[in-house]
Amino acid sequence: MLAGAVLAALALPLAACTTDKPAPSAAPAATASESAGKGTGDQSKFFVQADYDAQMAMRTAQPTGPEGKPWEQTINAEPVDTAKYKKSGPYHLCFSNAAVDNPWRQVGWKTMQAEVGLHKEVTKFTALDAEGKDDKQISDIAELQGKGCDALIVSPNTTATLTPAVSGACPKVPVIVFDRGVQTDCPVTFIKPIGGYAFGAAAAEFLVDKVPAGGKILALRILPGVDVLETRWSAAKVAFDKSDLKVVGVDFTDGDAAKTKSIVGDYIQRFGKIDGVWMDAGANAVAAVEAFEDAGQPVPPINGEDQQDFLQKWQEAKLTAVAPTYPTYQWRTPVIAALRILKGEEVPKVWNLPQPTVTQENLATYLKPGMPPLHYALCGCEDLPGYPEKWGGRS
Repeated sequence: MLAGAVLAALALPLAACTTDKPAPSAAPAATASESAGKGTGDQSKFFVQADYDAQMAMRTAQPTGPEGKPWEQTINAEPVDTAKYKKSGPYHLCFSNAAVDNPWRQVGWKTMQAEVGLHKEVTKFTALDAEGKDDKQISDIAELQGKGCDALIVSPNTTATLTPAVSGACPKVPVIVFDRGVQTDCPVTFIKPIGGYAFGAAAAEFLVDKVPAGGKILALRILPGVDVLETRWSAAKVAFDKSDLKVVGVDFTDGDAAKTKSIVGDYIQRFGKIDGVWMDAGANAVAAVEAFEDAGQPVPPINGEDQQDFLQKWQEAKLTAVAPTYPTYQWRTPVIAALRILKGEEVPKVWNLPQPTVTQENLATYLKPGMPPLHYALCGCEDLPGYPEKWGGRS
């Protein structure tokens, strides 16, 4: 990452999913009146021009690191000296997890536990689940500081609210933050894929390329105010504002499949035809596809994610589709980072992981026979003990 963007990036989580701070600069796209004409509304307060520019550049950058192990690779690394944290093992690693309340997080949690199992020097691993509650995670972080942790891994539930808790832990134990960020640069490293801007841009650019000029786009979002989802929409807005497409709706689904299907059905009835569907997360992409099928209409160009049910539907129904990803393999990286830090080895201050996109050309590579519908293809778990059974699959 560019030097001037490092601190800004630390305040931004990738999901996975990046800050609650208002943007210090304006969006590089349409004027307010032009945006209104495109149907995209105002740019999000989460939009940060420098971070957008950095992520756009990283999309074509070559990562460094072990071939075939993207969870150990990094893009534009600026190394941090960790000599002051060096200590002899065995080690007690601790983890404050935001939640395991969706399939992406459940796949990631299984992957992290398997990664811990690879390292004999980790003799104790203490994890607390915040159950999606800020207050509980604040309490969890305080509790873990009293358990003799050698390193503390944190996946924050929200950005601003968890910042004081993380800031308070940093002087006492080396902290590794991943997935979602905090508004402090005190963690030793912040681990994320390239980011939400890259995800949102990949999906929107696909629609701009595949949908004829003047086409009607429906944008489906999960929730407002969630950093990584906001940056996904911010980047999509930039692309749509520069295009000849019209966004006829931006609706929140609450991540609910039935609500997703209902919203899509309503827009089909209202406009007669929808020419493309953009989604800030693909967990309910199959529900969106089924709404067109139920209406007896062809499925327009659409994006999902690397969830198996969508990839399977894509192949079977011969969809015109793309799947940006928020790789679940990032759950391996914090464990690796923690051990490097405790051994006094350098780690990137911002550990930017590769962020592949599933396309028609590589779909067969990511579609995993025998894996359950809610499995994520980019788990990076195929080489871990217990695969595929521990991830719900069959050999």
